[in-house]
Amino acid sequence: MSKNPQGHSSGQAHAENQTHFGFRSVDESAKEKLVGAVFSSVASKYDIMNDFMSFGVHRLWKRFAVSQSGLRPGGHVLEVAGGSGDLARHFARQVGQSGKVLLTDINTDMLAQGKAKMIDAGLAGNIEYAIVDAENLEFEEDQFDCVAISFGLRNVTRKDKALESMYRVLKPGGRMMVLEFSKPVIPMLSKIYDYYSFNAIPKIGKWVANDQKSYQYLVESIRQHPDQETLRKMMLEAGFDEVKYHNLSAGIVALHLGFKF
Repeated sequence: MSKNPQGHSSGQAHAENQTHFGFRSVDESAKEKLVGAVFSSVASKYDIMNDFMSFGVHRLWKRFAVSQSGLRPGGHVLEVAGGSGDLARHFARQVGQSGKVLLTDINTDMLAQGKAKMIDAGLAGNIEYAIVDAENLEFEEDQFDCVAISFGLRNVTRKDKALESMYRVLKPGGRMMVLEFSKPVIPMLSKIYDYYSFNAIPKIGKWVANDQKSYQYLVESIRQHPDQETLRKMMLEAGFDEVKYHNLSAGIVALHLGFKF
């Protein structure tokens, strides 16, 4: 088993009914509450912290993802773990008033932030909101032209269940998008990225959001997330007929596209 930069082992938690919360192993039943506390803590500073941590580049990653959605006017799109609604804002303009965007999150504080941003942007009429668990999407099957999750899958306890659930509600001919931190493909960049992540991001969290602990978890959660090829295989196992991915910023982030025929 490989070691991460801080000496902790990476990979799957080995005890039955155990999962990762950062570098800690916890009961699966406890993770949702722990993750919920993190995002309730960071919700009000979520957007400004994204700008600080990525130097604003997260906006480019998200715009690229939106450009790959395949959405047209009248389309129906589901954003899972949508948080502050950065993708939903673009989707709403893509599908127009004849379409529908359903912005969801399991965390009420994050969803409130997203709803406030949509109102501030003057977007209404074609956006709905719901508290939803990614592992159990309580929608009819074959319902959405696009299903997207942006920087949320790594926080899900049972990623395989979430992927299967998203596949189920996707229409044949539709596409699933997973935008998530991944594994840099350039060794030297990987070392620089690790140093920045573990030494700078928690400190930025302390200075900007007064919350070093939550951002330490977020850095650790990235290291526990499957790499590009592993996630591609997981999506195929969940039922997708074809999966491809784009490395962004040399693999710091990857956009996976899953197709249902």
